Amino acid sequence: MPARVHAIIVARPGSASRAQLLRTLDAVRSQTAPADAVTLVVCGDSSSMRESEAVAATVEGIIEARASTSFAEAVDLARPRVLEGSAIWLLAQDTAPHPRALERLRGTLERSPSAAIIAPKLVATDNDREIVSLGVTMTALGRSVELAAGELDQGQHDRMDDALGSDVRGILIRGEVREALRLDPALAGADEGLDLGVRARLGGGRVVLAPSARISAAPGGPAALPSGRSRRAYVTRLAQLHRRLAYAPAAAVPLHWLSLLPLALWRSITHLIGKRPEAVLPEWGAALTAMIRLGAIARSRSRIRAFRTSTWASIAPLRITSSDLRRHLDDGHGSEGGAVSELRFFSGGGAWAVLGALVVSIASFTTLLAWPALGGGGLLPLRQTVAALWSDAAWGLRGTAVDLIGPADPFAVIVAVLGTLWPAGPSFAMVLLWILALPLAVLGGWFAATRVTDRSGLRIFAGVAWALTPPFLTALVEGRPSAVLVHLLLPWLFHTAVVAHRSWGAAGSASLMLAAVLACAPSLAPALVLLWIVALGIVLGTAQFRGAARLLWLPVPTVALFAPLVFWQFAHGTPWGVLGDPGLIWAGSQASADAAGRLALAMGFPTTDLAGWASFAPEAVTPWVWVLCAPTALLALGSALAPRWRAGITLLVVAVTGLATAFFAVGVTVSFDQGAGVAIWPGAGLSLAWIGVLGAALVTLDTAITAPRLRGVAATVAALSLVVCAVPALTAFHTDRSLLTNGPESTLPAYVAAQAAGDRDVATLVLTPKNDGGLAVEVVRGRARPWGRRRP
Repeated sequence: MPARVHAIIVARPGSASRAQLLRTLDAVRSQTAPADAVTLVVCGDSSSMRESEAVAATVEGIIEARASTSFAEAVDLARPRVLEGSAIWLLAQDTAPHPRALERLRGTLERSPSAAIIAPKLVATDNDREIVSLGVTMTALGRSVELAAGELDQGQHDRMDDALGSDVRGILIRGEVREALRLDPALAGADEGLDLGVRARLGGGRVVLAPSARISAAPGGPAALPSGRSRRAYVTRLAQLHRRLAYAPAAAVPLHWLSLLPLALWRSITHLIGKRPEAVLPEWGAALTAMIRLGAIARSRSRIRAFRTSTWASIAPLRITSSDLRRHLDDGHGSEGGAVSELRFFSGGGAWAVLGALVVSIASFTTLLAWPALGGGGLLPLRQTVAALWSDAAWGLRGTAVDLIGPADPFAVIVAVLGTLWPAGPSFAMVLLWILALPLAVLGGWFAATRVTDRSGLRIFAGVAWALTPPFLTALVEGRPSAVLVHLLLPWLFHTAVVAHRSWGAAGSASLMLAAVLACAPSLAPALVLLWIVALGIVLGTAQFRGAARLLWLPVPTVALFAPLVFWQFAHGTPWGVLGDPGLIWAGSQASADAAGRLALAMGFPTTDLAGWASFAPEAVTPWVWVLCAPTALLALGSALAPRWRAGITLLVVAVTGLATAFFAVGVTVSFDQGAGVAIWPGAGLSLAWIGVLGAALVTLDTAITAPRLRGVAATVAALSLVVCAVPALTAFHTDRSLLTNGPESTLPAYVAAQAAGDRDVATLVLTPKNDGGLAVEVVRGRARPWGRRRP
C-alpha cells in the first residue's frame, strides 16, 4: 500500500509570495498521485491567505507564526497535525512540483526500504533545463558542496541515486523516522538537508536521489539561502561551524571551540586576500554565535546520539575528496599550464620533510623554548601588550628624537602581526619564530616547488634546499629577524605571483606577499619592480589583457603601505633612507664591497666567514666551501638548455637580479650606528637569487634529466652538498658561535624599566660614550627600544 503523504508548505506574506504560493498550490493539486493532506504555515500575517478560495480548497489547515520564524521552526509547528506513520513532504511557497513529482518520490520510497529521505531534482523556475540542486556532500572539514548546481540538465546526473544529503526543499521523509529527523533550527536555514542526510545515515538510513521527480525552485524563498552576500556568508559559515561542533567527538569539542576565533582571524585574512571583504564581518559573527550557543550544540549532539546506530565511518565514502573538490571548484590556482594537479603534500612526503625539519630545528636550538625572549644580534624585545605593538605601527612619536613625530616603518606591521600571535607575551613569538623557522622554510620551499614540478621527490629537495641556503642560516645564527622573515615569505610570493595573472584570488595573495616581503627587505624593491615589469611585458605580449590588469594590482598594497614613509623621507631630504634595513641598526658581520666580499656573494654567502666555515674548519678548507654549492649551481645553468628552457631562463633572470641586488646593497650605506655607517644587508638579495637558482635546478631535474636513476643521483648530490654546507650554522648554537642570547625583557636598567612598566609612554634619554670622545644619543620610549619606532 502506498505511503500516506502529508505536505507541509511554508510561506511568507506579501503579494509576490502569495502569487508564488498560489502557483505551488495549483501544482500540488495537479499531482498524478496527490498528497493526502496539506498544511500551510504562514510566517507573518495570514489574513490574505485565509481569504483565498484556492488556498481553502487545497489545505486542511493554516498556521500563523511570527514573521521571524525560520523554515525549521515552521515545519515543527505543523508536525502535530501529521497523522502517525505519514511521510512528510517539505515544500515552500516557491517550490512548484511538476505533475508526476510526488508519484515518483513515493515510488522511490517504496522501492528503497533503507531510504529515510527521498530527494528530488530542483530546477530553475524560469528555465526547467537548469539544475538548481541535486544532491549535497561535504568535505572532511564539514564544508557543504553541491553535487550538481547551475548546470544545464542533459540527463548527465540521472543515474545518481545515493548522496550524503540534499537541498531541504521538496524532500520526502519516511514516516517511521520523521520524529528522529527533525530540522535543526540552529543551522539558521543553511545545510538543513545535508544535516538530515548525515543523521539519517548514522541511523542506518540513506538519502536516495530521484532525478525524475522534478520541482521548480525560485531563489529567495523561506527555505532558500538569503540573497544578500553578507547574510548568505553568515548563515553558511554558522551552519558549518555548528555542524562541526555537533559532529565532533566529545573529547575534540573543546579544541574545536577554542579554535573558532583563531580560525576566524585566519579566514578573515584569506577573505581580504581573495577580495571578499564583505565576508569578514559575517565570519566573526558566525564564530561568536557558534561559541555562545552551547545549549544548541548540546541539543544537536543529543539528537544525533539518540538516533545513531552506525559509526561515522559510514559517512566517509560519501564525502568529497580534496582532488574531486579541486576539479569541482577550480579557482585558477592550479599548477603551471593551468592544469589542476594533486598536491600530495602528505602522500608525497612533504609533511614528513616539514616534521623532520622541526626535529632538526629543536636539536639545533634546544634551549630556546625555555627563554622568554631572544636577544643578541639585531634582536630586540617586543612590546608587552598587543595594543602597544599596533600603536607602534601607526603614525606617532618615533624613537630617534625627543619629539619627533612621523610614520612607522612598515616592518612594524609585520612585528605587530607576529606579536599578536602570542598575546600573553609578544616577545615569546620571536622565540617560536626561531624554533619554527626551519620547518616553515621547508614548507614554503615545498609549496613554491609545486609551481615548477609535479614530482614529489623534487618538491622535497626544493623544500630542504631552501631551508639550508646560506643567507637563511646566517640570519638565524646572527639574529637578523627581518632577514629570516623575508626568506620565509619569498617562496609564498613566488607561489602566488607566478599565477597572479590567472585569478584575482592569486593576484590578491601575491600583492599582500609583495608588501610583506618589501616591509622586511626594502632593498629588494628595485629587483622586484624589474621582475614585475618583465612579467607584465610577457603577459601583454601574449595578449592576456585581463591577466595584465591583475598584475597591475600587485604593487597597490605596497604603495599604500610605504606611501607615508616615502613622503616623509622625501620631505626631509633622505629618499635613500627608504631602502634601509628595518629593525635595529646593527653593525654585524657581512660581506663588504671589496673583492673578498663580492667573491663571497658570488658564491652565495652573505658574510666572509662563509656561513660559519671560517671558524668551524681549518683555514685550508675554507677557500673550497664554494664547491658545496656548485652542484646546485650547475643544475641551474643546465635549465637554459632544458625542454622548458623558457621557464629555466626566466628563473635564471631572477637569480641574476637577486645577485645584482646583493652586489648593489653592500656598497650602499643609508643607516648609521653610533656614527658608523652600516651597509644594507646583502642576504635579502641572495635569498632572491637562491630562489631563482633552486627553481632553475628543478627545471633541469624535472625535464632535462630523463633517466629516473640519474635524476635521483643528481638531486641527492646537490641536497647532500647543501646539508654539509649547513653543518657549521646548525651546530653554532651548541658550540658558542651563535650571537643568540637569552634576551632581556627590557633594554634599560631595572629601575627605569619598572617606571615604564605596562608600556607607559615614558621616555628615557640614553647617552652612549664613543671612542672618539663623542656621545651617541637615543630616546627610548617604554621599557625597550621597539622595532616599530626605529625609523624614520
